[in-house]
Amino acid sequence: MVNGHKRLLIALFILVFSISFLVAQEAAQETAPMMEDETGVAPEVEEEVVFEDIPEMGWLEVLARKIVGSGLVDLFIQGGFAMWPLLVLLIWAIAIIIWKLVVLSYAKVNINELLTRVMPLVEEKKYSDAAKICEETRGPVAMVLHMALLKADQGVEAVEKAIESAAALELAYLDKGFIPLGTTINLAPMMGFFGTVVGMIAAFDAIARAGEVDPTIVADGIRIALITTASGLAIAIPVQFFNNMFMTMVDGLVIDMQKASESLVETLVENK
Repeated sequence: MVNGHKRLLIALFILVFSISFLVAQEAAQETAPMMEDETGVAPEVEEEVVFEDIPEMGWLEVLARKIVGSGLVDLFIQGGFAMWPLLVLLIWAIAIIIWKLVVLSYAKVNINELLTRVMPLVEEKKYSDAAKICEETRGPVAMVLHMALLKADQGVEAVEKAIESAAALELAYLDKGFIPLGTTINLAPMMGFFGTVVGMIAAFDAIARAGEVDPTIVADGIRIALITTASGLAIAIPVQFFNNMFMTMVDGLVIDMQKASESLVETLVENK
């Protein structure tokens, strides 16, 4: 499995490449030669055009347009105030997803290789050497074995209690992040539907002021309703995918912990 650090580097590379491409594209458009007219001579510029009525964009909007594109930024602006909480949810979910990818990728180890190194030492009752190997190995499986081996001299019952306590702590740590992801999955569509209601209110208010039903009158309100609904679903769907993927990864780690614990207990019982 590709570890979390490599994934972060790949994501950063894609981000930097996208920004560089957009900047280069914009520079190329600005420096492109003027089109010639039918006579083959470039038209002369009669006077300098001053755009006094065009508002200047803030640095945040400029950065956003270069990263995600002007189309998405325009949709964000057209979606109204409901897009801001959706943006907060999106940033929050991305941060949790990156953190979970790093944690779960770091926690995954080759359990068969670990047991091959540890079990022969347990059979020889070299518990301290086996515990040292587990201490130097990353992940919850090695941590559970390490805590159990520290109690190996006290009997099988002490080892089983140590396994239960260590497994509970490791499982609690692995479960971190699922509540924020679940919150995002639930709140994003709800905020989108809230924007939908706001947009429909604006549409009916426009009809009431105009006194007639005209598609152009209600277009703005309906556009807000559709943009916010689509944005909420666009956030919730990928977050749901990553949430399910992380749950599968955690289940795999739990199975590895159970397998390693059972192997250790069986070896201790056979060699007591």
